[in-house]
Amino acid sequence: MNLTTEHLADILIGIARAQNAVVEAMERASPGFRNTHALPLITLAANMRAGDPRMIDLSARILMRLQGRVALDNAQVKADLERLTSGKPAAAAAAAAGGLDFSAKP
Repeated sequence: MNLTTEHLADILIGIARAQNAVVEAMERASPGFRNTHALPLITLAANMRAGDPRMIDLSARILMRLQGRVALDNAQVKADLERLTSGKPAAAAAAAAGGLDFSAKP
């Protein structure tokens, strides 16, 4: 079996959508659950203070993206996976790809 980064990205997004459904159900049963309980813990698990995220942070960061109003982009998750598996830091990978890294602090 050949598992590509695109397949892995789809799997991670599917798992995050299932987790998001649980958060939505808890929010409906107990209004305020998301902002009071879920988001602080997901933010902690996603290690949002780290400028250069690790592979272990990726699944929680995908779930964080689903909590917002912006649509989740499969290509971005795939790019994150490729960057993380290459072993290059985020700034070096963005520079090599010709993009801009807005996560780097001045």
